[in-house]
Amino acid sequence: MSVETEAKLRVESHEPVRGRLRELGAVLIGRVREFNRILDRPDGSLRKQGRGLRLRTAVSETRGHGPERPSAATLTFKGRVQPGPMKSREELEVEISDADVFAQLLERLGFTTVLFYEKRRESWRLGPCRIELDEPPHIGLFVEIEGPDVDAIRDVQTSLGLDHIPQEPASYVRMLLAYCERHGITDRVLR
Repeated sequence: MSVETEAKLRVESHEPVRGRLRELGAVLIGRVREFNRILDRPDGSLRKQGRGLRLRTAVSETRGHGPERPSAATLTFKGRVQPGPMKSREELEVEISDADVFAQLLERLGFTTVLFYEKRRESWRLGPCRIELDEPPHIGLFVEIEGPDVDAIRDVQTSLGLDHIPQEPASYVRMLLAYCERHGITDRVLR
């Protein structure tokens, strides 16, 4: 069983974090634009159980160095959040060669798309942790620190000068669905 452990932090700007990552010798992995399709059963039973199913496609952002390059899609199952000082949950992922066909397959099996959103993500590696500078639509800027354990994540959070920022407990999905509700967005497509 694969377990994801992370801290999600809301920030005003990514620039100070990006600068600190450079100072610390972190490695820039890349920048992508993600297209996230969140699926559930018609009765919403996955969400009600605290679980999730996501189909994600990412396109590399080369920023003026030629055309965008699509990557393979991933299907991700996320289990219930486990008790603890940081968000930790089972995560199972599989690479998919054709996201559109796989989405049709899931729909034929009875799943429906409950949310579709784009997100910009810049990924870095510092020690054993992966740091994501995320720009989801409409809800602000975030830094996610994912690592092998709570201590490694806290060490990176402190090194980045973010130890004073409280963790955001809500998932992007929960925040974006709440945004749709507040703004009457019934198709739940956010770009």
